[in-house]
Amino acid sequence: MNKEKRLKRKKRIRAKIFGTKERPRLSVFRTNQHFYTQIIDDEEGKTLVGVNSLQFKEKLTNKEKVIKVAEILAEKAKEKGIKKIVFDRDGFSYKGRIKIFAEKLRELGLEF
Repeated sequence: MNKEKRLKRKKRIRAKIFGTKERPRLSVFRTNQHFYTQIIDDEEGKTLVGVNSLQFKEKLTNKEKVIKVAEILAEKAKEKGIKKIVFDRDGFSYKGRIKIFAEKLRELGLEF
């Protein structure tokens, strides 16, 4: 039931959001334990940068994982010359880990 509602919201959001070469789309996905992000150019259908919390070997809380993912993503985006993005929360509510992630990216210099 909740997944169906999220997917409906996702569809509604994606109808309005589109990533270009100048301003790619940042897609976020979360599970109970992990956090996945991608910066996508929708014109070409290519993932420019992808980072997830599966790569961390040390034991971290969910919030620590999100902050670390944001730091790595911002670093990789700057290497690729990406400064402005379109934020796609993927149907998730803008609270909790999604909000922490977005605020950390803004703090690290990405504009959206």
